[in-house]
Amino acid sequence: MPPETVKTASPTAPDVIHNIGYRHYDGPRLGRAYARRSLFSQSLRGAYGLGRSGKSKVLPMILFAVMTAPALMIVAVALTTNMTKLPIEYTRYAIIMQAVIGLYLAAQAPQSVSRDLRFRVTSLYFSRPIERIDYVAAKFAAMTAALFILTAAPILILYVGALLAKFGFADQTAGFGKALVGVLLLSLLFSGIALVIAALTPRRGFGVAAIIAVLTLSYGAVTSVQGVALATGSPHAIGWLGLFSPITLIDGVQTWWLGASSSFVDGQGPSSVFAGIVYLLVVLGLIAGAFGLLMRRYGKVGLS
Repeated sequence: MPPETVKTASPTAPDVIHNIGYRHYDGPRLGRAYARRSLFSQSLRGAYGLGRSGKSKVLPMILFAVMTAPALMIVAVALTTNMTKLPIEYTRYAIIMQAVIGLYLAAQAPQSVSRDLRFRVTSLYFSRPIERIDYVAAKFAAMTAALFILTAAPILILYVGALLAKFGFADQTAGFGKALVGVLLLSLLFSGIALVIAALTPRRGFGVAAIIAVLTLSYGAVTSVQGVALATGSPHAIGWLGLFSPITLIDGVQTWWLGASSSFVDGQGPSSVFAGIVYLLVVLGLIAGAFGLLMRRYGKVGLS
């Protein structure tokens, strides 16, 4: 029998370059600014479920409807009766609807940031010319804008209704402007706090519970302690206790800085110039601190 022929495989070069058909890109490089705008736009759209599945749109749209429904009813009553002014001040609307605001942030803040951490896709953002501050700024701005839309929409409805009812233009415009400043501060503060909490854990459930506790339950705790202070003959402490809850912080700033009526127990908001300045500085400090903590958080996960 003829001897068997043994075939030996030729060694493969370790540095072979395979052409898999990718095209070379010769177009313009849009850079960091475009990436930052795109991230902001997608995050803002995502906060209302736009560009996502139908299921993702249900909760934010329901909360938006719940937020604006009382304003629509107030306007309807004002137009069909002989009211001479709105039954609620513009600056108090967001304070009254704080539970809806807390639920909205608890649902959307984890969706905005913790999903990226949980699925470990944040490194993909940084494979392009985008830096850590771009990511944080875009997410912070998008969440603030989404919350501002939620809180400003009912105030706009009240303002339009007041003008249709032929209430005083100057008074209504002044109140509307003050309320917009108030909800802008609220949106910055609440969004910063919610994003920091959501970014601390990739588990959405933990983030939801923590956000509700900090934004909503803290108000109940502070209000209860304020009631105790009033009952024990220490009304001067009511104003200072408001520093320990996000919503009472906004209430205090509106009371002192914007001339709004206080929602504190017995209406005891910050009465002195010193107390008002402290409230404003604490709010601004918390907003800046939240941004700084987000920067530090994303630095720790290797996104510097």
